[in-house]
Amino acid sequence: MKFLLPFLLSILLLSSAYGRQSSDSLLRVLKAEILKKNSYDRKKEHQLKKLKASLRAIPKNDISARYAILGDLIEAYRSYSFDSAHVYTYKLMQVSSLLQDRQKLNESKITLGALQLSWGMYKEAFDCIAHLNANSLPDSSRLRFYELKARALIELASYNTNRFYSLSNRAESVKTLDSAVLLSEPGTYDKYKNMGQLFTITGQKSKALSILKQLIHKKGLTIHQHAMVANDLSYLVPSKEKEELLLMAAIYDIRSSTKQTLAISRLGTIMWNRDELDDAQLLLDEAMAQAAFFGNKIQEKNIATTLTQLAAQKLIRSENKKINVLILLICVVTVGLIGIGIISYIVNGRLKKVKIREAFVQEKYQYLDQINKKLQEDGHIKEEYLGHFFHLISGYISRLEKVKRNTEHKLKIKNYEGLMQLAKEIDIKKEREDLFYTFDTIFLKLFPNFIHAFNALLNPEDQIWPKSGEILNTSLRIFALMRLGIRDTQTIANILESTMSTVYTYKNRIKTKALFHGEDFDNKIMEIKFVDVS
Repeated sequence: MKFLLPFLLSILLLSSAYGRQSSDSLLRVLKAEILKKNSYDRKKEHQLKKLKASLRAIPKNDISARYAILGDLIEAYRSYSFDSAHVYTYKLMQVSSLLQDRQKLNESKITLGALQLSWGMYKEAFDCIAHLNANSLPDSSRLRFYELKARALIELASYNTNRFYSLSNRAESVKTLDSAVLLSEPGTYDKYKNMGQLFTITGQKSKALSILKQLIHKKGLTIHQHAMVANDLSYLVPSKEKEELLLMAAIYDIRSSTKQTLAISRLGTIMWNRDELDDAQLLLDEAMAQAAFFGNKIQEKNIATTLTQLAAQKLIRSENKKINVLILLICVVTVGLIGIGIISYIVNGRLKKVKIREAFVQEKYQYLDQINKKLQEDGHIKEEYLGHFFHLISGYISRLEKVKRNTEHKLKIKNYEGLMQLAKEIDIKKEREDLFYTFDTIFLKLFPNFIHAFNALLNPEDQIWPKSGEILNTSLRIFALMRLGIRDTQTIANILESTMSTVYTYKNRIKTKALFHGEDFDNKIMEIKFVDVS
């Protein structure tokens, strides 16, 4: 009953989704739920803590009871944390072996295969399937086996670009799903879900849509089941309904502490394609956090690529706004000058007033000149960084294309060891070090006197100098970002892949020892001279 109130609220929201401004309303609900996600996660952790305590309390010789609790733990971790679910699944297999119960051991293997498939461990999942004989399984286990096998074949068909093998895999998945439908009890969630999948992959869209709509309004579904059905439905409906269903799925995922989810990342991509960059950033950041928490490295990489492109688009938009402001200022100045010329011609006799007006114009010119110099400085800084980072991104795209070709080739020839070697060659730590090296090099090119000017603000015993082999260290890099105009601590923490508390600690430690305090110190940082490298 504890989920009844939010569940009913969600049903009401879904019913009104086809009314006025429903997407905006649901988006506001989703943003509010994101702010409350820690509360939901605490409830989840409490549930897991109780299950672990129950497991510890069971005598070691009561193997059947341990088997039951391990099953509950795996189910609780399945969409929350891959590593934990994986560990407990192997423990479940060990307990099954101790029980010498062939049926339970087979059920454990099916659980392991489903978990491996959800993480993208396709070879391991298919190995698991190959070691199971459907004919020797009871109906309940056979149903789960057919669902696992069908899902694996569907995903393999979507990745395999060879038309012959893709069609073969799809045909086999249809046959397997048909068996799952026959084994499903009438009126159950499994029956509707398997029928919906079967109609979807056989191209019977209207039937799939009808079945899944019946399922989403069916009583007794869990919040997690509601999220999965809403996500499946979103593939079959027009774009307006798609967005509303994905919003509902994302809301349900947060309420159920589901970290293995596609809904919120798909939503972020929709917002990005619609040029709603702030909302896209929020949703993709949350999707990245969920993927990292669950441990899905593949999804993390995909979202990171999208976030990189999004950041570049936001930077371009920001620069365009500055250019527009500059054009407006030039127009205003031009109109002002024309007005001054006309007035000067008409009131030629009033020389005193003309001189006062000229002095006023001169003052404005000086002010505009300062603004222009600042804009030129900002423009050169952005131009320097944009040039290097677009070059860097271009290199990443070329490498990604090469990795894609190699991956497709190795998948075609089923060279899975080659795929693992290909993954090992991607050195994230080295890429991050190269990114910081590029930032530091460009920054000191623009502000060559930064390190000496910065240390001039500190007592000799408190001065910070890079070690041998360093260009900038973390402390210098934080204040380098401030000199570029980035004041927000969260933004600095994100750029340096650190935490807000760590950034606060670095900044406060230096400021307390500085010769200037508070805003005076920040102003001195901003006064460090920029060198025009054009």
